[in-house]
Amino acid sequence: MAKKQTIKVKAVKKSVEQKQIPTGRVYVTATFNNTLVTLTDVLGNTLAWSSSGASGFKGARKATPFAAISAVESVVNKAKSVGMTAVEVYIKGPGSGRDSSLRALRSAGLNITMIADVTPVPFGGPRAKKKRRV
Repeated sequence: MAKKQTIKVKAVKKSVEQKQIPTGRVYVTATFNNTLVTLTDVLGNTLAWSSSGASGFKGARKATPFAAISAVESVVNKAKSVGMTAVEVYIKGPGSGRDSSLRALRSAGLNITMIADVTPVPFGGPRAKKKRRV
C-alpha cells in the first residue's frame, strides 16, 4: 500500500486596516413607534445602524426621546472608531426622537455640517369624496 502524503499549508493572515472616513451622513427615521438611525459614508454605503428596539427598549418605551438618544450613541461610537468627525443629518418622520437625536449627535462631539428634513409631504392630497347625487 502507498503512503498518504499530508501537506501542511500555513494560513497567511491579512492585516486588516481600519478605514479612515472623515465625513459621513446620518439618517434618522423617527416614527411614532420607533427611531431608526443609519450611518453611511458620503457615497451611501452603510457603516452602522441602530434603533430604539435594538438598544433594548420594548413596547411604548421605544418611542421615547431617551430611547432615541441611546440608539444615536451606539451609532456615534462606531462613527468615532472609523475616524468620522463631521456628519450631515437627514431627519424623516414625525416621531418624538427627532429633536433628541440631534441633541445626542451634538453632545457626542460630532460636527453637524447640515440638517435636512426629508419627511415626505403629499402635494396632491388625498382623493376627494365622490360627488353627492340628489
